[in-house]
Amino acid sequence: MRVLVAEDEEILAELVATGLRRAGFAVDTVYSGDAALAYLGLHDYDVVVLDRDLPRVHGDDVARKLVAESSRTRILMLTASASMEDRVEGLDLGADDYLGKPFEFPELVSRVRALRRRSSRPVPPQLERAGVRLDSVRREASREGRRLDLSPKEFSVLQILLEADGAPVSAEELLARAWDAHADPFTGAVRVCLSKLRGKLGDPPVIRTVQGVGYAL
Repeated sequence: MRVLVAEDEEILAELVATGLRRAGFAVDTVYSGDAALAYLGLHDYDVVVLDRDLPRVHGDDVARKLVAESSRTRILMLTASASMEDRVEGLDLGADDYLGKPFEFPELVSRVRALRRRSSRPVPPQLERAGVRLDSVRREASREGRRLDLSPKEFSVLQILLEADGAPVSAEELLARAWDAHADPFTGAVRVCLSKLRGKLGDPPVIRTVQGVGYAL
């Protein structure tokens, strides 16, 4: 659900980030290898979309470091060269997938979703609890057969709560996994999002507040 886009072409990086956000991901963007390493050291990303030819620290070195640290972050490597030799080299460095430029955006989104499912905390394509059903592939959610019209953020929060299988999830974890690095932890964004989500889920309430711990479904 949380993706880092490391791409030195700033316009392309922002276009990719915008598209991934529309697909329901929380996305941060960086434009150099050293910035990518800094963000990867600070935040828990599911996938990094990594350009090979990054300035200051090469994308290959970023991949090597993630592999050496046994990071659970999956690597989708981007490159202007799509030759077989380059694909093999990138995969041998530890990349989980490889995509040549130019690429079709739906394919990029599909590959990011596939890598998310292969992460160390894999997400079943369908989740269900207390009459609430979520399909992470079709991006659909319902309650007792009633289709829910959710925003991308509400969908992400609902998915995290369903993944927890009844265990409480703290506001801090929700913020870390469903929002990007620029989210202000003091804005009450999680509380506001949950209030809207509860309203759309309807009665009887299925999301409960666990005092001093977080939220559970």
